[in-house]
Formats: sequence, structure tokens, C-alpha cells
Amino acid sequence: MKQFTHMNEQGRARMVDVSHKQTTHRRAVARARVRMKEETLEQIRSGRIKKGDVLSVAQVAGIMAAKNTSSLIPMCHPIPLKGADIHFREEGRDCLLIEAEVKTDNVTGVEMEALTAVSIAALTVYDMCKSLDKEMVVEETCLLSKTGGKSGNYFRREEV
Repeated sequence: MKQFTHMNEQGRARMVDVSHKQTTHRRAVARARVRMKEETLEQIRSGRIKKGDVLSVAQVAGIMAAKNTSSLIPMCHPIPLKGADIHFREEGRDCLLIEAEVKTDNVTGVEMEALTAVSIAALTVYDMCKSLDKEMVVEETCLLSKTGGKSGNYFRREEV
């Protein structure tokens, strides 16, 4: 098995220097799925989870996570966000889709903030529903799109 080094060629970890980059409007959208029993999704929908309103709590948790990404991921730059929103929708009878949209005007993008937002929102759903369904699966966390910046726009092609 190949071993990985934790340091760069200079022998130290470093935050990328973005001081030369141009401020642009940047936006990122990420998604995560939470698969669960049909009964669990029904209880979320009907508001019968003992810990409270699952989607409201997960929405707040996701927004808080986006705002605190640089505290969680060491090499992320702290970014003042212009907006962060979390949306939920059902996919079939046993899956909850979570999408986060994050915006800023800055020299670096908000992909990590969007990915962190959906990850924490999904974990919040798990936490609030685990007494009913320990077999829930958080899966397919991915970046759907990003706009702005020198590298241009990215839009995920959906799998066939």
C-alpha cells in the first residue's frame, strides 16, 4: 500500500496565498443525500420526531456550518458570506436530498462552505432521527456547481 505524506515539498503545511487574486462574485451549490426507512421520512414530514422540527434544526445547523467552515477545515480561508441557504426535498419514499447554496464577493470560492453546510445538515438529520433509524446512510455529498473566480464556472454532469 502506498503511503501518503502529510507535508508539502517544503516540509510544512500551508494556507494558499490568495492576496494576488481578484475579488469576484462567487457562488457554490452542494448536495447530500440521506437514505432512511420510509417510516422515518414520514415522521420527519409529519413533525413527530421527539427532538423537534428536523428540517428547521438541520437548516440552521447547515448555515452555521457554512459560516464556520474555516474553523473546521484548517487550510480554508475565513470568508465573509453574502448568503447561505439550505433546501430539502424528498427523493422517492426513502431519501431526503439536502442542497446548500452559498454566496460571497471575495478572492476565494465558497465550495467548501457549501459542502460543509450539506454535510452538517445531513449529520443533524441523522442525530435527530437516530433513535428511530440507526441504518440511515449519508451518501453522495458532492459539489453541483460553482461560479466566479479565475478557474471559471463548473457544473456537475449528472450520472446516467
